[in-house]
Amino acid sequence: MNFDIDEMLCGGRVPSQDELLPADFRDRFGLDSVHQLGLSVPSVVETAGRLEEKGIGPFFIAEDDLALWIERGERKFFHGKLGMAYFGGYELELLEAGEGSTFYSQAFRPDGLIALHHVGLLDSRVDYRVRQLNEAGIETAVRGKIKMGPLKVNFAYMDARDEVGLIVEFIDYRIAGLSMKPSAGVMKGAARLMKRLGRNQLRMGKSM
Repeated sequence: MNFDIDEMLCGGRVPSQDELLPADFRDRFGLDSVHQLGLSVPSVVETAGRLEEKGIGPFFIAEDDLALWIERGERKFFHGKLGMAYFGGYELELLEAGEGSTFYSQAFRPDGLIALHHVGLLDSRVDYRVRQLNEAGIETAVRGKIKMGPLKVNFAYMDARDEVGLIVEFIDYRIAGLSMKPSAGVMKGAARLMKRLGRNQLRMGKSM
């Protein structure tokens, strides 16, 4: 990665697909385009506020206990907070350190600015992608699941730092069992409604 993601976002420049994930890596595994930028930040609320001042957002912010978090083969408890918005066709995901793991905080910048932790790709075949990359020598960093009402998210973080310099995530969003792509309009509407209600974040309750 040869750019400063904080400077880029605050300057209003959108990173290209090849800047985020080289075409030869995507072609090698038959991958779709990058959907999400996973951004490690010390404070989701403060960073969201700073980006909203730059015209990015609004951000929908929530926290929850994850239904599943298996890190390097070890099942752990993990409580996380995230902020979601869209910019330049990408889903932006702000991520705090959370509780139970140092996975996100390992990417923190000493200056406290935004760090690019991972790129995320939508894929309904998460288990297949894990096997495919494992067979190529790319290890699984985290397997996880999020459950919020009818929404279920199955994801895998693959440690491709030796190949492309960062983590690659595969994400499958499902509602009532059907794979779907998150809507920027719905996300923006939820964020605006939350602000009208005078709330800057939601506590979703423990996922079961």
